[in-house]
This record gives sequence, C-alpha cells and structure tokens, in this order.
Amino acid sequence: MPYVIDGLDDGLCSLEELIDGLSASGFHPDNLAQSAAALRRLGNDRNFLADIMVGELANRHREDTSGNAYGAQAFMLSPPGTSNFFLRANIWPSRDEHSLRASGGGAFVYDVPHDHNFHFLTLGYFGPGYWSDYYEYNYEEVAGWRGEPVDLRFIERSRLDQGKVMLYRAHHDVHAQLPPDGLSVSINIMHSGGAQGWMDQYRFDVERREISGILSSGSSEAYLRIAVGLGNADACDLAEDFGRHHPSDRMRLCAWSALAAREICPSGRDAIWQTAEGLGSSLVSAEAKQRREVLENLF
Repeated sequence: MPYVIDGLDDGLCSLEELIDGLSASGFHPDNLAQSAAALRRLGNDRNFLADIMVGELANRHREDTSGNAYGAQAFMLSPPGTSNFFLRANIWPSRDEHSLRASGGGAFVYDVPHDHNFHFLTLGYFGPGYWSDYYEYNYEEVAGWRGEPVDLRFIERSRLDQGKVMLYRAHHDVHAQLPPDGLSVSINIMHSGGAQGWMDQYRFDVERREISGILSSGSSEAYLRIAVGLGNADACDLAEDFGRHHPSDRMRLCAWSALAAREICPSGRDAIWQTAEGLGSSLVSAEAKQRREVLENLF
C-alpha cells in the first residue's frame, strides 16, 4: 500500500513557498523528506485553500490566464509546466452530498480499482478523508490485456485522515476509493515527466483478480483514430506502420483498432485483427484474439 510518511511539524508553509521550493529542487519520489515536510506545513494553514476559492469566486476567474483547470472535484494549485511536478486539490463528497447522488460514484472514481502511472504525495487536508481498499501488484509481470490474470495482493482498508501524508507509488499501489464519511479535501504533489503519457494505467477487477481495462490514453491516440476514421490514406499507412513497429503496445492496439473500425463487414475487421494477432505483441495479440471471437458470432 502507499507509504505513510509520519512526522510532526507545527510550522507553516505558504503555497508560493512550496512551489518555489519544489521548482528549485524538483520533486524526487525517491527523496521525499523535504517535499513531505513542506506539504505537511502547507496543510497546517487552515485558511489558504478557502482564501483561493473565495478569491476565484470574487474575481469570477477574470485573471485566470495560467491554464489552471477548475472543475467540480479537482482544481490545479500549480499547473504542469517546465518543472517535474504540479499541485492539485481534490474534493471528495460523501454519500450524503447532492453531487454524488446526482452524478454517481463513477464521476468521482469511487469503486474503480486502479493504479497510477505517476508517483504522488497526498495529504488529508479537510474532513475525515476518503476510504480505500489497498492492493499491490507487480507491473512488470502484466501485459495489460483485458481479462489478464493479476496477482493482486489485498493489504488493508484505511482512510486518508486529516494531516496524514502518503506516497502512492507508480505501477505498484492499487486502490479502490470509497466515499468519505463527510465532505473531504486532499492536496496532491504529482510527479510528471515526458515519458509518463506512454506508461499504462490500469483498471482492475478485484473479484476476478484481473485487468479490466487501460485507463491511460493520450492525444496521439485520439488524433490517429480521427485521422484514420476520416479516411486519409497517409493516416492509414501511418496506422499500419504504428501497428507493426511503434514502441508502445497501447499505440499499436490503438492503430489496429482504428483500422478495423473502418471495415464495414465483419470479415474485413477479422482480417485486420488476424494480422494484428500474429505480430508478437502480447497485449495486441490477446486483444485481437478476443475481438476475433466476438466477430465469429457475426459471420
């Protein structure tokens, strides 16, 4: 499960001081003492987040030109940029909140067991904190196809109490979040890097102990699907090249999916997936086999 980073510190740290310190040193998940201590001191300021929210409401976002993304659940405290981190606050509604009853738990990623393709520190800032069922697994042992068996090891159920600091380890810690007993807020320092978008993040079926899907996707995949769907010949050639040679198995699968989607008849789609099945990628081969089994019922 995520590492709990213990420590007592009554000091204060402003958001600006935290950002400046991280910008100067970088966020290094293998050397967390300074970052965790600064995050804890930020959490000791019980007013800073409310002050930001009130300021944004009063100003109606007229000066919001930094690219900060504000939403119903999460908003940025520092945007991704040239540094290898960004800060985010998350709001976690309880089962009694109207937002949860109206939108459903899926809108807040409740009851969706998943890992992360990035390291991050999290602090319980306000409220009793969300609950999680925690598991661990070995990322190197899986290919990522739907239905693939995974050695998920249940660790415990616990919650992110106010003042608690935890490190979620990329591709190792899995959790199924559950609503808190009361409205809660967490603050995260998220690690980011250029290769992160190509690292897979999975959704799990904890009852079956298997992968149920890939959560991560990037703009390149969307662009490829759209270009191939529009019938551009160069895009189709590029998709076939990606399907055979791209270093990311996820992009290979996207390429074959885009090409198969252009085929009107089941036999045409089956031919695409037959080609994909024999090209050596464990992920693509397993997915292609599943798609061909579905198509058999259409012949």
